[in-house]
Amino acid sequence: MARVEIRGTPLGPFETNCWVVRDALDATRGCWIVDPGAMPRPVIEAVRSGGLVPSAILLTHAHADHIAGVEEVRAAFPGVPVLLHRAEHAFLGDPQLNLSAFVGLPVSVGAADGALEPGSALELGGTRWRVLHTPGHSPGSVTLVCDEAGEAIVGDTLFAGSIGRVDFPTSDPAAMHRSLHEVLMALPDAVRAHPGHGPSTTIGRERASNPWLQDDGWADAG
Repeated sequence: MARVEIRGTPLGPFETNCWVVRDALDATRGCWIVDPGAMPRPVIEAVRSGGLVPSAILLTHAHADHIAGVEEVRAAFPGVPVLLHRAEHAFLGDPQLNLSAFVGLPVSVGAADGALEPGSALELGGTRWRVLHTPGHSPGSVTLVCDEAGEAIVGDTLFAGSIGRVDFPTSDPAAMHRSLHEVLMALPDAVRAHPGHGPSTTIGRERASNPWLQDDGWADAG
């Protein structure tokens, strides 16, 4: 049995992957809820029915489709802290920054309880995860990596066969290029990458076939 268990549920109109992460060998049944998007009831019910105990709500970044369910999850599990990169703490309560204003459905959630510090380590049961800063899609995008298990939660930095958009007001194509080539592609081929949208993939598969990883000049376009 794999030690790390990661189960994804697509939520809301953008089918944003909400990941429930746990150490399958942890008798306390602690878990993380990562990126609770809109209409998170299926995730809440799955956590409850599985007898899981959330210890944190983690955000890979704070665009509206990744945070719209935060308050509902907070209400379901009172006292569970919300953590994300400091660069995007202000996004939570600002529909312009989190992009919800642009689709006419403003999203605003309460303040974060703490920060995901790049270079720091998080513990979940007996597993240890690294926080990597992977900006580009947004300034505070992070990737969570469990080296021992070969798992990475990559948010909207990397998709199966594609990458996250870099044409938003707070996006940075050059930073995205560095995050992809210098950070994510430094991971071993066997690492499984769990993105914010679409199916999971592996670093090796994307290294070999993702068109955005084949041409170093793409970041200069536009």
